[in-house]
Amino acid sequence: MLFRSPIRLTITNYPEGKSETVTVENNPLDPAAGTREIAFSRNLWIESDDFLETPVPKYKRLYPNGPECRLKGAYLIRCTGCVKDENGSVTEVLAEYDPESRGGDPADGRKVRGATIHWVDAATAVDAEVRLYDNLFTDANPDAADKDFMDCLNPDSLEVLTDCKVEAGLAAVADSYAAGHETGKTAPGFQFMRLGYFCLDNKDTRPGHPVFNRSVSLKESFKK
Repeated sequence: MLFRSPIRLTITNYPEGKSETVTVENNPLDPAAGTREIAFSRNLWIESDDFLETPVPKYKRLYPNGPECRLKGAYLIRCTGCVKDENGSVTEVLAEYDPESRGGDPADGRKVRGATIHWVDAATAVDAEVRLYDNLFTDANPDAADKDFMDCLNPDSLEVLTDCKVEAGLAAVADSYAAGHETGKTAPGFQFMRLGYFCLDNKDTRPGHPVFNRSVSLKESFKK
C-alpha cells in the first residue's frame, strides 16, 4: 500500500511495545495473486481522508464516537478522538480496538457499520515520493489553428508529493530495482488501492528513496 497523505493512527488500548504479523491479500479481486505478511502495532499510518472530526452525511470512516471500522486484515476499531497542533490541524487520530476481532470479524457476530480502513505499520513504513500526472493541456485541441498551444498548458499537470508512506516490502522491491536495474529496463508497475496505477521512476528511484509515477488515476468512492 501507498499513502499519499498519511496521518498517524494510535490504538490507545493496544499494548505498547507489542507487534504482530497479519496476512492480507495482494489483490482482493484476484485470489490467485496470493497474500503477504505485514507488521501491525499500536502506531499506524492511514490516509488523512479516512478521518473527519465532524462527519458529513453518509460518511462511514473514522470520526469521534463513530461506527466501528475494520482495519484491513487486522482488527475492529472505534475512533475516540484526535490530537491537534497549535494551529488546530489534526495530527493524530485516536482509537480503541477489539482484541477479539483479529481478522476483522467480531467474535459475537455483531454487524460492522463502518468502512474498511487501509493502514501501514508506522515502525516499518518507508518514506516515498509520489508524482501525480494529469493532462498536459487544458484544451482537447491545443494545436488548433486559432490557438497557441502554450496558452493551453495545464499548470497542474504534475503534483509532487513528499513524505508519503509505503509498506516495507514495497520499498524493498524499489531498492532491489534501483540497485540492480539496467538502463532502459522497464520499471515495475503497481496498482494502489484508491489511487490508481503507478510505476517506479527509473531515473530518480534510488535505494532508500522510492519514487512512484502515477500513470492512470482511479475515482475515489467518497468526496468530502
